[in-house]
Amino acid sequence: MNNEYDNENFFKEYAKMSRSRDGLSAAGEWHQLKPLFPPLQGKTVLDLGCGYGWHCKFAAEQGAVQVLGIDLSRKMIDEAKIRNAAKVIEYRVCGIEEYEYPKSRWDCVVSNLALHYIENIEKIFQNVYQTLKPEGIFIFNIEHPVFTAGVGQDWIYTKTGIPQYWPIDNYFIPGKRSTHFLGCDVVKQHHTLTQILMGLLNQGFELKAVKEAEPPKEMMNLPGMKDELRRPMMLLVKAHKSIPPVKRVACGTGITLCC
Repeated sequence: MNNEYDNENFFKEYAKMSRSRDGLSAAGEWHQLKPLFPPLQGKTVLDLGCGYGWHCKFAAEQGAVQVLGIDLSRKMIDEAKIRNAAKVIEYRVCGIEEYEYPKSRWDCVVSNLALHYIENIEKIFQNVYQTLKPEGIFIFNIEHPVFTAGVGQDWIYTKTGIPQYWPIDNYFIPGKRSTHFLGCDVVKQHHTLTQILMGLLNQGFELKAVKEAEPPKEMMNLPGMKDELRRPMMLLVKAHKSIPPVKRVACGTGITLCC
């Protein structure tokens, strides 16, 4: 996983974004992501790619008893410790691919706008399934495959600079996508919708919700927001680690219960 977020110029530009300055209330997808969270009172929460720690702080405010936020970027972790510290929160410089994922450790795992930097996303799904407790919840927000398959991840503009259409190419070819974001060359990973959803199902997850992010009405007057209704930018997913069903097998003179 590349780490553009420790690039000084990139980090300065990232800090200027409204979601960086104002947190969850300025994130256009929060009105759809927030309802996906289960009750967190007394629960343990792992945040993969925690950034500034907004979701860690939310979990702490909801009554979580232990929260771990990991991020590959030291600059992000340092900022999280300043902006969103709490007694129950630990922040750690660690990549999503390098975390140890102890078995049956967490009640809820969350990841916001980080998994599209991961090449082997199926392996991460496997690790998350392992580290969740039975009945645990996995919630993530990833850049939508229509967005990551966009050519240069940008519109085709008219001569006067008006977005004309969103070009898509090589959709069924997963892998690296190079784009220019916040003044820097950034490498992301494109995954098809089939890869993402079937990747979860193949690990044993039960899908509870799949949503495509749409900005709320109160944000529609902001520059560029109306264009967000022309193509999906983010994919929000809630998955459940269900307990394997108990099977009843006839055995001799009685019924044997087994998993």
